[in-house]
Amino acid sequence: MKPPKASAKIDRPFPTLMLELEARATWNGPVCGVDEAGRGPWAGPVSAAAVILNPDDLPPGIDDSKALTEKRRAALEPEIKARALAWGVGFASVEEIEELNILHATGLAMCRAIEALSIQPAIALVDGNYRFKLPCDVTTVVKGDSLSLSIAAASILAKTARDRLMVELDGQYPGYGFASHKGYNAPLHQQALKALGPCPAHRPSWAPIKALLAEA
Repeated sequence: MKPPKASAKIDRPFPTLMLELEARATWNGPVCGVDEAGRGPWAGPVSAAAVILNPDDLPPGIDDSKALTEKRRAALEPEIKARALAWGVGFASVEEIEELNILHATGLAMCRAIEALSIQPAIALVDGNYRFKLPCDVTTVVKGDSLSLSIAAASILAKTARDRLMVELDGQYPGYGFASHKGYNAPLHQQALKALGPCPAHRPSWAPIKALLAEA
């Protein structure tokens, strides 16, 4: 009998609290996870969230927001907020993105998210490899949203908060499809920009928007 074929699929790791437990032992204080949403879109603000989870009351199913459906993210958002020890969300506006650049605007949104926490963290686990200057010590975690439950929870809150705001902008500036593509590059977005030109929600320094403004 032939042995069964090995599966070509490689199971990815799921986030855990291991990094949080290690950080808490080192810094002897609360640990928050921090992540952002909206660094790449052509329109809308950038958002960030900070979450201090309760190890004894974890909502089941927390994962990297990109690995979850919109419906699942929407279901997890109130669960995370209800069970976490503390959570906060912050934004940096289109105007602030233009003034500071997207990297520093992201850091500003993260600062605002941490400042919104009801508990001051001793250390923040931040997704990525850039060490932002935040109101507490920082440890960067590459692919943190797939490794740390706190960062994964923050990724969900940042994403759902920004998506909700983009739906609101769709009502303010109809015709661009913000509710569907959330300001990212999409055929509908490209067509609307050609037909309508940019609106105040667009980021003027982004190459496609800058080119359209130059033609005007």
